Amino acid sequence: MRRARRINRILAQTYPDARCELDFASPWQLLVVTVLSAQTTDRRVNQVSPALFARYPGPAELASASRADVEQVIAATGFFRAKTDSIMNIAAAVLDRFGGEVPGRLDDLVSLPGVGRKTANVVLGNAFDVPGITVDTHFARLARRFGWTAATNPVKVEHAVGALFRRRDWTLLSHHLIWHGRRCCHARKPACGACPLARLCPSYGEGPTDPVAAAKLLRTGGRA
Repeated sequence: MRRARRINRILAQTYPDARCELDFASPWQLLVVTVLSAQTTDRRVNQVSPALFARYPGPAELASASRADVEQVIAATGFFRAKTDSIMNIAAAVLDRFGGEVPGRLDDLVSLPGVGRKTANVVLGNAFDVPGITVDTHFARLARRFGWTAATNPVKVEHAVGALFRRRDWTLLSHHLIWHGRRCCHARKPACGACPLARLCPSYGEGPTDPVAAAKLLRTGGRA
């Protein structure tokens, strides 16, 4: 626990501006853009979402939209047919069951069609200030590399990591790991020799340890 919390403190110093990299202005917008972000980049979603929300500001407008029009607007995010199904079904459910307002409880969010714990925790932590752990591919990979868990099931990862940290730290912890995973601790070749966690990480050496070689692997932005 002490080592885990020290790792988080170092990441907080390394990424003082860590935050959700999806642009949003309301819980509804965050819910939609999080769904759209699957299998694409945050930057691409941020390019598409202004036009989407200008045309369909809320769940009422989206639920009654032309499916073909929605597909055209979000086409650049990939898998646009499945994503159109998802966001239109979510819109209908939010409208019918929650009066058009995105619920602020985990149980209610995961009851929406196609919304899992990862998406729910993104919305809770960033739109409602309710602590949540977002177990995306980066978070899960780093949690295992740090030795916090050996689990591969996202729910088991969430609970194992959550037990190591104060609940109030969960949302920022998620951002710290996701930012570090996108910028330094890559899946195929982590930049070990340029990592601020080198002395603490039990997986040090999975990537190049030479500082010059490792520095070339660093990314200055997130999901470009």
